[in-house]
Amino acid sequence: MKSITTLLAAMGRWAVTALFCASAIAFTWQGTFFSNTSAMAAPGTLVIAATTDTGSQIQRENKSFVRDAAEKVKETANKNADRVERSTDNSAVERKAQRDADRIEKRANEDADRTQKAIDDNVNAVERAVESIKDVFSN
Repeated sequence: MKSITTLLAAMGRWAVTALFCASAIAFTWQGTFFSNTSAMAAPGTLVIAATTDTGSQIQRENKSFVRDAAEKVKETANKNADRVERSTDNSAVERKAQRDADRIEKRANEDADRTQKAIDDNVNAVERAVESIKDVFSN
């Protein structure tokens, strides 16, 4: 009985090892056949995807997203302050909640301004790089 158990245990280990190897091969195979090669440029072809219009559009969309996020933060802070005000009769707690809401609003505005400035800086840097690349290849 002991020899049969030992044999089954050894066969189980071999089966698990084989299954592991087969799954590793399958993941590797899947990765090579389904990789996205559509973004590769053809040899000898100049491809510049970033234009000034695209940069401006991305800049507008990102700034809009930042403004929306800041507004959501402000709305949530005010909503939470209102909930505290409705749920308590303690004026000290209400004042603290309102101070917190005001501080959150102030920081949301500051963060949004910093983020929008960073967006401007990054988009401008990308546009300058694209223009310099265009200048190099046009000469």
